[in-house]
Amino acid sequence: MPMIPMKEAPRGVAIAEPTVVEKDLDILLVGGGMGCCGAAVEVVAWANKFAPDLKILLVDKAALERSGAVAQGLSAINTYMGKNDADDYVRMVRTDLMHLVRDDLIFDLGRHVDDSVHLFEEWGLPVWVKKDGKNMDGAAAKAAGLSIRTGSDPVRSGRWQIMINGESYKCIVAEAAKNALGEDRIQERVFIVKLLLDKNQPNRIAGAVGFNLRENKVHIYKANAILVACGGAVNVYKPRSTGEGMGRAWYPVWNAGSTYTMCAQVGAEMTMMENRFVPARFKDGYGPVGAWFLLFKAKATNFKGEDYCVTNRAMLKPYEDRGYAKGNVIPTCLRNHMMLREMREGRGPIYMDTKSALLDAFATMSPAEQKHLEAEAWEDFLDMCVGQANLWAATNCAPEERGSEIMPTEPYLLGSHSGCCGIWVSGPDEAWVPEDYKVKADNGKVYNRMTTVNGLFTCADGVGASGHKFSSGSHAEGRMAGKQLVRWCVDHKDYKPEVAETADELKQLIYRPFANFEAGKGASTDAVVNPEYISPKNFMMRLIKCTDEYGGGCGTYYTCSAASLDTGFWLMGMMEEDSEKLAARDLHELLRCWENYHRLWTVRLHMQHIKFREESRYPGFYYRADFMAIDDAKWRCFVNSKYDPKTGETTLFKKPYYKIIPDA
Repeated sequence: MPMIPMKEAPRGVAIAEPTVVEKDLDILLVGGGMGCCGAAVEVVAWANKFAPDLKILLVDKAALERSGAVAQGLSAINTYMGKNDADDYVRMVRTDLMHLVRDDLIFDLGRHVDDSVHLFEEWGLPVWVKKDGKNMDGAAAKAAGLSIRTGSDPVRSGRWQIMINGESYKCIVAEAAKNALGEDRIQERVFIVKLLLDKNQPNRIAGAVGFNLRENKVHIYKANAILVACGGAVNVYKPRSTGEGMGRAWYPVWNAGSTYTMCAQVGAEMTMMENRFVPARFKDGYGPVGAWFLLFKAKATNFKGEDYCVTNRAMLKPYEDRGYAKGNVIPTCLRNHMMLREMREGRGPIYMDTKSALLDAFATMSPAEQKHLEAEAWEDFLDMCVGQANLWAATNCAPEERGSEIMPTEPYLLGSHSGCCGIWVSGPDEAWVPEDYKVKADNGKVYNRMTTVNGLFTCADGVGASGHKFSSGSHAEGRMAGKQLVRWCVDHKDYKPEVAETADELKQLIYRPFANFEAGKGASTDAVVNPEYISPKNFMMRLIKCTDEYGGGCGTYYTCSAASLDTGFWLMGMMEEDSEKLAARDLHELLRCWENYHRLWTVRLHMQHIKFREESRYPGFYYRADFMAIDDAKWRCFVNSKYDPKTGETTLFKKPYYKIIPDA
């Protein structure tokens, strides 16, 4: 008797005709990561001082305690100034991102970020400190009454990184945000999918619409000011892991490009969307490598045991001649550039030599200290990537005895880690900031971290041309934006938002995938294979196949050309049409439908920027096969874009770069 194939079953809450809930606000915070948690604390503090009647709400599609990129925890805070200088911080970020960043935004962040780190410690985060030349972990430091707030030196794994016991890092930060807001000003499990412009004022944000993930409700918010900070974009390219492993990615899989798509769709100017991050991570497990490189001084080697950064040093000369690499300061993309050569020429696999790193560290330690260090080494993985333990077990690998394979991942789009794509925002309104870097609002004023749409702000992954914020910088930037949100509302206290769309029109738009399923479900005996609609999973498979093959994914060693990009745009044009036929059988699939629509918009914009920039600015992250060199004469500038909500056209253009902080 032939086997009957199992049909994919719906997994989420049953879907039905929704009710509409409308809410009038002054400030809407969209997102639940470090950025919005920082904004929440600052918004409440300044509102209590200057405008206590402001109606404030934070809306998160997840649960605040475990939302965002820090959800599982971290073993280090990667941006802490301490005794470092903010000018040097700018130089570091500028060097790593191939000399195209906003110096003003980075310097502004550098002078504020330590305040957030000190708050984390005050709220209960255990921070490692130095005592008598020895490392003390966070618990021991707290027991001894030592603190970086009172002058103790942190344990650094690199110049800008400090070690923490961070299993509950996000919980601690979220608790502070919840204490500031109160439960009645937080709404969890609501996914905002579209921003709304004002009906009467051009280029003015007026609201947002989303839906509840636990009950059939469409939520419409009208607001005076909105902060959008929903993370970067993951699963816009085909992951190296397939099948059940597709959920394994380096950046959190719930980052669907919503920040970029929603802001771009209302006309916010975007910048550096061609930039992407391709981290070298432990293969298949995607475990972190930072502490191993920095704290334990581990080396990455080819199959011969050679340090390929040494053997391939000559590859850097064209970039050193232009000032893009100096001594041991090698941009991340160029390190990838050298690794990819090893792989193309057959000298892979690439391994992290964990065994030698531990043995070298043990040489000057007592047995008790060795045991403690080894425990911290493995905890570094498990804080951030518990699946790495499963991989070691599945491959019979004892990492203290055998190196673990590392490999460049699929591309990610983000603005807070070692990437700088995102939205063009205003810098601080200070004399040293070029006027081109200041966004003038409708009243002629400048509001720090406001986009080119009046009343719309962003931070963290949302801010473009400004990378290396990481967790602490994202929180600090959220606080910076939060203060400006209150200032905006005070300056626009008489504004009454009015949106063009009716509540019924918005309800039908948000629940269109449910209507598609209901109308077409009779055309097939298999719910996920149907001529009348497309499932969100099948839609994403089509998208990542397209981007991997034609947009510079890992399947082509990150290489593309004008011709391949044009082929990708042709396929995406059909996907844009088919997006109107996305179908949802439950609320979980409705979530996936809208996430994948956001992914389509984001990665298409990414590829449009790559095509416009006719050079390979980030070798190792992507290559333009038809323009392999860096061309400073034509392209030492920002590439920006702007979508017109009325015409549906996207215009790309250059924007001048100004070096504010001089080279050392």
